[in-house]
Formats: sequence, structure tokens, C-alpha cells
Amino acid sequence: MAAKGRSFQSGETDEGGWLCAQSQGNDAMTYLIHILLPITDNQGNPFPNDLLRNIQCELVDRFGGLTAHTRAPAAGIWKREGESERDDIVIVEVMAPSLDENWWQQFRRSLEVRLRQKEIVIRAHEIKRL
Repeated sequence: MAAKGRSFQSGETDEGGWLCAQSQGNDAMTYLIHILLPITDNQGNPFPNDLLRNIQCELVDRFGGLTAHTRAPAAGIWKREGESERDDIVIVEVMAPSLDENWWQQFRRSLEVRLRQKEIVIRAHEIKRL
């Protein structure tokens, strides 16, 4: 993730506190994976920055970089058991040359435990880089 006109070095944080890493570039990347990451717990309390930063570091270490859409959190609204629920989320995306579904399922389950969520949505799209 880089601010307009500014490159960040690996390990440097942006103004939102997110750890930044610059991708080395790889034309073979064919999957775009989105993680819909809540920024608050079920009572609306913000997660500690260290918790979210550690999740980000795991992804950067494994995939070499990421993009976190943090400027304006997206709002997810749905009905469960007749009641409306809402989450403010950040969309985190990584690109990968292959899709290791077992790894992603384990990572999703670990996020659900760490963030105390019933479900974390992770979706993958096969892409063609232009």
C-alpha cells in the first residue's frame, strides 16, 4: 500500500498505522484474494492496532505485499435470526500465483478466533494481469 506519490519501505507504517511493504512485482500472479476484515469487535470496540498489524505482517511475509483499503471503512449490513447486524470492515487484498485453499481455510479460522467473529469472509478471484 502506498500513498499517492510516496513509496514505503518494508516495515514502515503509513499514517493509519498499517505496516507497509512494496511488492517486488511478479507477472505470474494470477489470484486476487480479498479479506473482509472487521475493524471492531461485536460490541463496536476497535481492535488494538497491534492485532491488525500482526495479521497484516503475516500476509506480507507470505505473499510479499498487500493493499489495505483503509481510507473509508466499508459497512456490511445483513440479517441474522431476524435482526440486523452491521460491521465496519477494511478490505485487505493480496495477489498470489496459486490458490492454496487449505492454507486460506486455516487462516480464516484463525482470524475468526483472534477477532472473535462467527465468520470472516475471504474470497478469491482468478485474474489476468494487463
